[in-house]
Amino acid sequence: MPYFESTTDHTRLHFVDYGPASGPVIVFVNSSYFSTGMWEYQMLPLAAEGFRCVGLDRRGHGRSDDVWGGFDLDTLAGDLGALLDHLDLLDVTLVGHSFGTVEVVRHLTLNGGDRVARIALVSGVAPGPARSADHPEGLDPELIRAFNETFRQDRAKFFADGADAFFARHLPGHPVSDAYVARMVDLCHGATARAGTALNDHLITLNLVPELAKIDCPVLVVHGSADASAPLHLTGRRSAALIPGATLRVYENAGHGLFATHADRLNEDLRAFARS
Repeated sequence: MPYFESTTDHTRLHFVDYGPASGPVIVFVNSSYFSTGMWEYQMLPLAAEGFRCVGLDRRGHGRSDDVWGGFDLDTLAGDLGALLDHLDLLDVTLVGHSFGTVEVVRHLTLNGGDRVARIALVSGVAPGPARSADHPEGLDPELIRAFNETFRQDRAKFFADGADAFFARHLPGHPVSDAYVARMVDLCHGATARAGTALNDHLITLNLVPELAKIDCPVLVVHGSADASAPLHLTGRRSAALIPGATLRVYENAGHGLFATHADRLNEDLRAFARS
């Protein structure tokens, strides 16, 4: 069965495992709120081409257990590491989107690169969007607190109102239908209120600058120039500059949801990167 238990508190976690067992391994780590369903335009075609595509439903997300605890960064990254151990995956290309990039980076900090050969940070919030001593251009933490309070008060409205900006649908060349957007909003409701608020609260103090500087494997940073959720200059460009030897790919006019609007281009980049 596609479940295993967290090594920290025995939370039951759901995963998907597509493609041949012997293929090059790509492990996908979701954004906040989403389950592995967000990666359908990556996992299905890449698995059909011979890649082994694995995805994890974070605790409190998708079909994983609804729990109160374990939303600190070390436990979340530990859940990811437990999946890699459970499946005994090696030479992994680890791909994180949005908050998933935080778990990818923290996994490397905690576990090193024994199982991971390379990482891709897609539309990442790492190293952190908030203003700090080493990031004076960042967002005012009070703005992030207000954002989080809006989420707490009415998650349904938050998801529905933000969907068009998430996919940058006001810009040309973004072929996602109204029905697809509605489906993605529904998918966000698969995360519990507890899980969503716990992850959002990290954004106020998140600072992975020291961890990014220590990464010593190949890194691909993919970011959209029109990303309203994690603006390119606050996160994507900073990550690429902080990680030694990182490659930055900027998708012009792409929003946060480029995994759908720019799926073919992202797949091309991931395909080449995973085989490098």
